Amino acid sequence: MEDAKRHAPTTLRNREAIAQVLAKELPASGLVLEVASGSGEHALYFAGHFPQLNWQPSDPDPSAIASIAAWRADSGARNLRAPLQLDASASEWPVAQADVIFCANMAHIAPWEATEGLIAGAARVLDKDAPLIVYGPFFEAEIEAAPSNLSFDESLRMRNPAWGIRRRGALEALASAHGFALAQRYEMPANNLTLVFRKD
Repeated sequence: MEDAKRHAPTTLRNREAIAQVLAKELPASGLVLEVASGSGEHALYFAGHFPQLNWQPSDPDPSAIASIAAWRADSGARNLRAPLQLDASASEWPVAQADVIFCANMAHIAPWEATEGLIAGAARVLDKDAPLIVYGPFFEAEIEAAPSNLSFDESLRMRNPAWGIRRRGALEALASAHGFALAQRYEMPANNLTLVFRKD
């Protein structure tokens, strides 16, 4: 299992800042569905940080599923569930209901269809007022883009033309079409944002 563990260096750098935001936005109890959990290090940390919540990691990549399972096996955290294989862009998800959806660093390293699926899936799975929490880099019409984000966006599009930093306005419009409104915007380290949408 140790060989299956993947490491995402950014997770160690951003998890405390994200946890501070989650502490303000998460409910007192319930199920958090994490979409695109990647290595599983966020899930491991947040499950330990919020023991009153059940944390459900997921990812479409089998190697990510193996990594999450390996981290979970060592954690002993009773509130960290076994990972599910979940493709955000799929029309059906293996989870029918959740109290929160959390998604970090997916939108810019996946085709736009994954973000469309994330919002559509959240509309199916979340009840009224439940939060959809999205973390990552976004361009904002009213704010000059950081040079580091412009360079990052260019490098992403060179790797895959379907990737790239998304515009916050496009995400808000998509969310609105599915009955969500932007409730909170948090500025995060390294020119990232945490956006909290709640279902009307």
